[in-house]
Amino acid sequence: MRRAPLLLILAALSAVAHVVGVLVAAPLWRGAEVLSLALLLGYAVAAGLPAPRWAVPAALVPLVVDAVRTMPAEPGAGETGWLVYGGPDTGFDVTAGFDAAFAGSWAALVAVAVLLVAFRGRGRRRHLIAAAVAAAPVVGYTAVRVADVGAAVAASTRVVEVRTETTLTRVGGPGYDQAEVVPALVLAVLPPLALALAALVLAVLLSGRGRRLAATGAALLAVLALPLLDAALAAVPHPFEADGTALFAWYAITPTAAVPQPMAALTVAVELTAYLLLVTGLTRSHRAAVPAPAAAG
Repeated sequence: MRRAPLLLILAALSAVAHVVGVLVAAPLWRGAEVLSLALLLGYAVAAGLPAPRWAVPAALVPLVVDAVRTMPAEPGAGETGWLVYGGPDTGFDVTAGFDAAFAGSWAALVAVAVLLVAFRGRGRRRHLIAAAVAAAPVVGYTAVRVADVGAAVAASTRVVEVRTETTLTRVGGPGYDQAEVVPALVLAVLPPLALALAALVLAVLLSGRGRRLAATGAALLAVLALPLLDAALAAVPHPFEADGTALFAWYAITPTAAVPQPMAALTVAVELTAYLLLVTGLTRSHRAAVPAPAAAG
């Protein structure tokens, strides 16, 4: 077997191992995700890097770095110790949602940005229309979630102001009011929304160059933004009743004792599949590519 296909198969198998480990909350091997991305880089080099040749390696480096940073702990590590939640005077963290979203999306954002710079150009008009149509549900879902949480906070705050003339404090959670929560919600949705829109633009550019497999991978990264969005909003304190519109939260697929992290595993599967398709579609061995972007028309 040629070296490039073997590397791709091994990268896919390592990705599957990582997904299974996330699914059962017991990593089969801590370095499975890192190995998958490293093998994917090796495959890209062996199969033939596209012009510009720096684009794919530069896009994969931040993904490898993030995979190393988020590598699961050794079995038994961190089972004992203190966890400090803060005292009664702990203030509302306006950037909590943004921090959670950025931590989960920065590597993908950098990778997409690198590829946008490398493959910038004009896409066909029909591709632009398709991207706009695909972006509408993402933007709409974001608007619905922010509006729902904001309305729940406003209603809860009004009730408490009538009864106690103080801001609402959720039982077992930090204090919050509308003036604090709304800016926190806006900040929280920025990274996943930026990822979704940038990924769709990249899909348009790659489609215009005839790299449809890579464009499919870029479009999957836009799908990845949806669970990241719900995770970011979950990090912002808000009334529990507002979570009814969260379609991609960790509990969207009911966890069980045998399968404790189904939604997290599905998210990881979408992410790694996107990278596999993106890199495979960009290599020179992918014959469907054309050398230059098509003009709009």
